[in-house]
Amino acid sequence: MSLILVAASGLAREVLALVRTTAPDRQVLVLDDDTALWGSDLDGAPVAGGLDLVTTYVDHEVLVCAGRGTARRSIASRLSGLGVTPDRYARAVHPSVEMPSGCMVGCGTIMLANVSLTANPTVGKHVVVMPNVTLTHDDVVEDFATIASGVSLGGGVHVETGAYLGMNSSVREGVRVGKEALLGMGAALLEDLPPESTWVGVPARPITVSNSVRGSRCAS
Repeated sequence: MSLILVAASGLAREVLALVRTTAPDRQVLVLDDDTALWGSDLDGAPVAGGLDLVTTYVDHEVLVCAGRGTARRSIASRLSGLGVTPDRYARAVHPSVEMPSGCMVGCGTIMLANVSLTANPTVGKHVVVMPNVTLTHDDVVEDFATIASGVSLGGGVHVETGAYLGMNSSVREGVRVGKEALLGMGAALLEDLPPESTWVGVPARPITVSNSVRGSRCAS
């Protein structure tokens, strides 16, 4: 079946490279609301127009390729309003990823090269898992989360909806990452990260911004 990639992003280019490896004859087109991109191509895949065209290509599967989980959620909501049902969403899983018995992966999820899954991880819908991530026993990654390259999760970690785990960060076993929280690059999380918070460092702690910095940002 032909495939629509929604959002002409770097992630879409990575998915396109994966599709060309696993199904080189598969037709792929891109939809993006940026009118400046219409009629161009993304690494050879035509940018056919805006998101509304999804109603024209009803025989195509769909993957949302926005990099931010909040953006993916917004796009998925809009696509739902256009009549795109969950069964139309593809999954993009690199052939190097072994799916153990009991592993669950939701629709619209993307897993790139060398992701390691052990026993009974659960990965939700529209999740992005970048290369060289390790998900161990009983981990739960909820919908629209983003797991950047090199992240390692201990057993029983729970990543809530829309959370972002930065490149090469790690999470201790049994710890929860809250909804839409952000864990910085290289951070080591040893305790629960509250929803909508940003933590960085080793061990990870809440990020603070001085009043002088806030003032300079407002002035600019």
